[in-house]
Amino acid sequence: MKYRRFGQTEWQVSEIGYGMWGMAGWTDSDDKESDHSLDLAVEEGCNFFDTAWGYGAGKSEKILGRLVKRHTDKKLYMATKIPPKNMTWPSRRGFDLSDCFPTDHIMEYTEKSLKNLGVETIDLMQFHVWEDEWAHQEEWQLAVEKLKATGKIQHMGISVNRWEPNNGIETLKTGLISSVQAIYNIFDQAPEDLLLPLCKQLDIGVIARVPFDEGTLTGTFTKETTFPEDDWRSTYFVPENLYASVEHADQLKPLVPHNMTMPEMALRFILSHPGIHTAIPGMRKSQHVKANISTSDGNGLPQDLLEKLKSHRWDRKPTDWSQ
Repeated sequence: MKYRRFGQTEWQVSEIGYGMWGMAGWTDSDDKESDHSLDLAVEEGCNFFDTAWGYGAGKSEKILGRLVKRHTDKKLYMATKIPPKNMTWPSRRGFDLSDCFPTDHIMEYTEKSLKNLGVETIDLMQFHVWEDEWAHQEEWQLAVEKLKATGKIQHMGISVNRWEPNNGIETLKTGLISSVQAIYNIFDQAPEDLLLPLCKQLDIGVIARVPFDEGTLTGTFTKETTFPEDDWRSTYFVPENLYASVEHADQLKPLVPHNMTMPEMALRFILSHPGIHTAIPGMRKSQHVKANISTSDGNGLPQDLLEKLKSHRWDRKPTDWSQ
């Protein structure tokens, strides 16, 4: 496992982190299997784990808390998120800060996360949704300063909405934010325009989420793929989205090197960018852990392949189903 300096935090975080949404609320999630996969990731050198209260109403946080207690000999960085008060993902234009992150809500859910994780301080707390129009509102700023001053959190970050990488630019300039989490993958290259250069300038840690485009970049989906009703992907992969996603993924298949899988190519594309500090694929099974972590070996993709993949940038705009 290779490590990268996580911006101004000075942490050395694993290039492959662990996204923990799939361990609470997704179809076929199994706690025993989750624990085993997490333990394996730690053994393989993963030290950055991203969860949220919103993942199973605290269940994923509790799973992470158990993991940290099983590995007290290692420093594992815990990143979690405060859900918006109105419990609406993503946020929408016109939502007031009071709709999502009033002071009492920020404090209440920080305490809930501390209890779920079983710790006295959280390495990285994040706002789970964000609107840049809130950037200069004093209420959240004072709340963040208080959480830091009291030792409840070490650093604060924001998670920006799907396909809106610039909806946080002004907030990052306040100096109160240490990290940003955004979708970045072969299709979603828009963060390269403004977000990543600004993060480099301000020394802000960057977390790349959704490395496989919710699964289409694994190359396993077809236009007939379906999901159970209780799986959130059943509402995300509506025909309009599924068909287009499969078509875009199929165009990539001829580019996959003979000694590489499509998921490996997708992760190596992300790790080839020096402005990304950690990518957080979901890894519910041990074989996924081994395959994903093996990409952190210091070998990026060849420049000619990177150039070809650049042409597969797919700019999309948020819709009713994009969540």
